[in-house]
Amino acid sequence: MIQKGLKGIVAAETLISHIDGENGQLIYRGYDVGSLTKSLSFEEVTYLLWFGYLPDELQLSSLKAELKSHRHLSDYMKKLIDLLPHAMDLMSVLRTAISAEAGNFDSDYGWKPTVSQAIRITALAPTIIAYRKRQLEGKEFIQPSDELDHVANYLYMLNGTTPLTAHVEALETYMILTLEHGMNASTFSARVTASTESDMVSAVTSAIGTMKGPLHGGAPSGVIELLDEVAAVGDAEMVMKNKLFRGDRLMGFGHRVYKTHDPRAIALKAKLQELVGQDEWLDLAIETEETAVKVLEELKPGRSLYTNVEFYAAAIMKAIHMEADLFTPTFTASRIVGWTAHILEQAENNTIYRPQSKYIGTFK
Repeated sequence: MIQKGLKGIVAAETLISHIDGENGQLIYRGYDVGSLTKSLSFEEVTYLLWFGYLPDELQLSSLKAELKSHRHLSDYMKKLIDLLPHAMDLMSVLRTAISAEAGNFDSDYGWKPTVSQAIRITALAPTIIAYRKRQLEGKEFIQPSDELDHVANYLYMLNGTTPLTAHVEALETYMILTLEHGMNASTFSARVTASTESDMVSAVTSAIGTMKGPLHGGAPSGVIELLDEVAAVGDAEMVMKNKLFRGDRLMGFGHRVYKTHDPRAIALKAKLQELVGQDEWLDLAIETEETAVKVLEELKPGRSLYTNVEFYAAAIMKAIHMEADLFTPTFTASRIVGWTAHILEQAENNTIYRPQSKYIGTFK
């Protein structure tokens, strides 16, 4: 029996995460993801994914210090990025720059992969993105700040100003929720590459190339357009009913895995509700989502079209003035943690992936 795309085929055992699409559950290392976003930082949840347990104060401080020490781009990496064509998209720039990291003689990227390698690649990604973004805008590069943690520093490098607390909290929650999501296409790419005993840089580069595809890491631009229209018209219910009457989809609702509420959307909404009144776009997103759910129940009963994580992701990106070309790179900057966790796990009990194909051609 052939399962196109290997859908439903179990290809590995993992301790990293669990997805229950029927019941709307996402688990990181035994913890419900919604419980993690309530009080933990990006660094704490990252530590959990890499090591399998939450850090104490000393362990957390050590991880933060190590991430900060690897944020700075080398001269050769800056020169490489400078030489890339300006028409090259950010995901391709990130893929190319990360692949060049294998030539860093201060780091050993041979087999077996290590957490130190994962830390360095995770620390570098936001700086690469920010360096290229500001270069394209004709602005001076903002050096990483040793005073700011991972997510706040990313926003600081992009904008050159200390970010608002509400924006940091919203983006940090989003990035925690996108750290890991089971055996998706990019994670599978990373594990397949690692299974050949290739290096971690190559495995992450494979995953970035997979994430670049619009069927996997596509930006939620449709949600931005919906929010823009609601803001312009001033009547969320009218906008959404008109769309549905025309046969249009409401972007940001429904998910191919979750058949009920997307747990990431629930966790993100809970965080944004804590920030009510601190940003008009975050407030608009909550109002629009609540209206959309009522309209969908009225006009499409029984369809189970619940809010997905992309809806609130788009609202956050809008609030922090992040342009569409940064959506997928930002998603990637967080998912690197999940990829590297899987690469490390693959190396611990490695078997090369070697599925079969069925020949349907002719015999001469």
